[in-house]
Amino acid sequence: MPRPDKRTASQLRKVTFIPGIAPHAHGSVLVSSGNTRVICAATIQEEVPRWMKMQGIPGGWLTAEYSMLPYSTHDRKQRDINKGKLDGRSSEIQRLIGRSLRAVVDLGKLGQRTLCIDCDVLQADGGTRTASITGACVASAIAFNKLLQKGVITQQPLRRKVAAVSVGIVNGEALLDLCYEEDRDAEVDSNLVMTDDGQFVEIQSSGEEATFSETQMNAMLALGKAGIAELCKLQQQAIDEAMKIVDPTASVNNPFAGLEEHFK
Repeated sequence: MPRPDKRTASQLRKVTFIPGIAPHAHGSVLVSSGNTRVICAATIQEEVPRWMKMQGIPGGWLTAEYSMLPYSTHDRKQRDINKGKLDGRSSEIQRLIGRSLRAVVDLGKLGQRTLCIDCDVLQADGGTRTASITGACVASAIAFNKLLQKGVITQQPLRRKVAAVSVGIVNGEALLDLCYEEDRDAEVDSNLVMTDDGQFVEIQSSGEEATFSETQMNAMLALGKAGIAELCKLQQQAIDEAMKIVDPTASVNNPFAGLEEHFK
């Protein structure tokens, strides 16, 4: 059965990164995965949580927040502040983003600082949590590179890149990077988080009123691993492009020429 957007089973949606989308953050990127669009911003605060100070824990901290803007879905989504609490899904996703980044960030090299990651969904068409993780890594790398350039830190805290992608079983077939329609109809829904050297950070898999076999699980893992390897290459390209914004002399063919002042 053909996919809604005519992709093959092993094909990612078109992925793009636009760095510098939030000028006041230390690092930011607008990540698009098909029709899903998320702004990921990384901000460095010159302090650590009170509990770290009280316990005398060295190094820094990393925390993440995730939200879907009211207009990101077909039907307007009420803001959490109007409900008086963060909904369970958003809370789960922001914890996942934090865990994923803490797996690859050396907090000791950050010093007594906190890296705050904000992921705001502008448009949702499936895979918002995976796009958030993938974009948050790029935003964090940009922020760290700026700190290194300014001499605020002397060592790169980002040990590896981390990226995430959805996989699932739809109509009995393993598919990579599910759009909303596929995610809605999937018999099995999975999210895979991995580093650029092929190490697992987290695997989330569940049957939707269905079970799945080891063979199907292996098929999903194979698709996910290949997709994440591709995403990590795109991440590195985005990080390299962002450095041209910071240092416009890095390339005479800088595609952001003339925009440097907006992104400082």
